Amino acid sequence: MCYKTSTPNKDQLEGYFNKQEESQRYLIKESFAPYFHADGFLRPFLPFTANEDENSVSLARWKLLPYIVKNEEEASKYANTLNARCEDVFDKFSYRHYIGKTHGLLWVNGFFEPHRPNPKISVPYFIHAIDSLPFTLGCIYANWVNKDTGEIIRTFSIITTPPNKLLSEIHTEGQRMPLIILPEERKTWLHATNKDEIIGLMKPLPDGYLAGYQVSNIINKERGLNTADTLNRISQ
Repeated sequence: MCYKTSTPNKDQLEGYFNKQEESQRYLIKESFAPYFHADGFLRPFLPFTANEDENSVSLARWKLLPYIVKNEEEASKYANTLNARCEDVFDKFSYRHYIGKTHGLLWVNGFFEPHRPNPKISVPYFIHAIDSLPFTLGCIYANWVNKDTGEIIRTFSIITTPPNKLLSEIHTEGQRMPLIILPEERKTWLHATNKDEIIGLMKPLPDGYLAGYQVSNIINKERGLNTADTLNRISQ
């Protein structure tokens, strides 16, 4: 689940920060266009805050690559690390080196999940904050070194948790949701190193913060389609 997100552009994110208290503002270090529909399997670069640079936003690439991956050819074939399940993130090789050290925040306007009223039908829904403002997903990251070129690329996985009531009704097949970090918990998540503290933070978001609506099935048919139309509400 959560292989598709929607992210703000630089101006949208700056507008959001300008309305926050000083302690909730971040310096945007790079310009970036919006992703109305960011498909994780295309490994896009998205707006990200890393705990080693906790007061800023820069671009990171979706799909965590651990140190054993040597180059882009291996990276394209490496296991699906777009998401990391909270239940086994301390145990799986791809994640266990990073969960206690490198925490990050992915800035999004929302994310897409499939609703399956029956096994033959998949209906995409867009999940967003009730106030329609940007919010953050809890992630872990690795500063991956391409051994062919020496280039260092920040790569990340989104942590997932069991669903809250809303997501259990929408995402009926997978029964998961991304870890959503509320504004008052962002600094805590970025700096958490104790295992018990980290586990305590990896919990479903309480109901009342999110809403969802049906969107066009075209995002399931055209991978990487990035137009504003992908967010249009479908009348039910």
